[in-house]
Amino acid sequence: MGQPYGRVWSSKLGSTVLIRRRQLDVSRTEDGWELAREWVQEKIQNQVDFLQELGRRRNEKKEEMIIEQVSRMAEIQKQIDSLIGSPDELRGTVMGFEGSAGRIYFQTLGQLLPERYEFGGRSRNPAADRFNAFLNYGYGVMYSKVEAACVIAGLDPYIGFIHADNYNKVSLVFDLIEMFRIFVEEPVFYLFSKRRVSSEHVDEVKGGVRLNETGRALLIETFNNHMEESQRYLGRNIQRKNIIQFRCHRIANSLIEEEG
Repeated sequence: MGQPYGRVWSSKLGSTVLIRRRQLDVSRTEDGWELAREWVQEKIQNQVDFLQELGRRRNEKKEEMIIEQVSRMAEIQKQIDSLIGSPDELRGTVMGFEGSAGRIYFQTLGQLLPERYEFGGRSRNPAADRFNAFLNYGYGVMYSKVEAACVIAGLDPYIGFIHADNYNKVSLVFDLIEMFRIFVEEPVFYLFSKRRVSSEHVDEVKGGVRLNETGRALLIETFNNHMEESQRYLGRNIQRKNIIQFRCHRIANSLIEEEG
């Protein structure tokens, strides 16, 4: 399910102490909000870019619908850009805007899915439908990858910016995964758009469905293939599987540079 039992962590921390101290200091300041704003905006921009890509492949009516929804999301981005303060002060407002953009995004994806698939919006434990079941499992895998990237980069997974710190809550992972959910959403959507998903890929549980072994195998194979591909990211061509680590190192380096 993407939940690790433990991580191997070097006892020679080196620059990790400085990174963690800076992470804790910055997480409650306006500089921390500037970092967090960048992550939220990147998530929404990923959603916008994906919808626009899908719109170019649809008929005129659906393309117009996508243009309208993307315009609504762009307005939310402008509102986020106008916010000033610390993460603690802005947490509720930011998560509200992020949630509004997410509802528009998933509502639009739902209208683009083949009619045979039911999807009325996001649902979690349990998933209400097959599309949510695939997304939920994929996100679980992504959580593990983001946490590992944080540890390798010297970041503390438990010190968040947008998500509040809590006992045993990997708050920073919850913050950073938002930029990388698109790596799950793209392959999952294409599986459904190509009608490769059937009722045989899920089992019914109380209140919904969950992926079975056949469904997990289909998702993991498709997801891994997607992560092996390269894309343009921050001026470089990078395999998607390396983008997460690249981003976490950039965040860690930016904290050290600010200290200098």
